[in-house]
Parts: sequence; structure tokens; C-alpha cells
Amino acid sequence: MDICIPGYLRIFHHKQGHWQHIIGDSFYNPEGEPPDLEFATRKYDISREDLAIELFRASDGRAGYCIGDLKQKRFYYCGVDVESVHDKLRSLGIGREDPMEGS
Repeated sequence: MDICIPGYLRIFHHKQGHWQHIIGDSFYNPEGEPPDLEFATRKYDISREDLAIELFRASDGRAGYCIGDLKQKRFYYCGVDVESVHDKLRSLGIGREDPMEGS
């Protein structure tokens, strides 16, 4: 997944009852913090259990992608494909259309 996001946002994929943390190819990280989920859950003071509960609530148990704003403790269901993640990020004011695509 080629997505550049701030360090407080994390992308998760829900499939067959399991959540997987997705690390994008690009990662905006000016502080040089590790991109792993363990570091982020400690930094933003959210337990793995609470994280799973919030992701389940946001998705209503549906398969697909979610974005977790660990800083503000907000979680968003995106949909089942990667493009839905891009769309949700843009709706949150993060990212823009690639001006080179579609030319």
C-alpha cells in the first residue's frame, strides 16, 4: 500500500475475524519514531484490547480497511479496497489526487 500518513494515523485490515496493522510504503515520520504498532499504542495510551474494540465498532464487524486516529481516539471504516482508504483520507483532509494520474 503506497500511502503517506502522519504517525498518529494507522491503517488496519479486518479479515476473517482478525485485524492486521498495515504499514504503508511511505510513512511521514519527522521524529524518527518506529512505525510498529506497539510503540504507537504506548505513545497514545491505548491498549490493544481497546484498539480492537474501537475498530470493531467503526466497522460494525465488516471485513475491510479502517483508519485509526490514535491521537484523538477516532476510528473510521473505509471499505473493502485500498482506494477506499485513499478516499477516506482525502475526506479527512489528508492527501490529494495525483495530478500525474489520468493524463
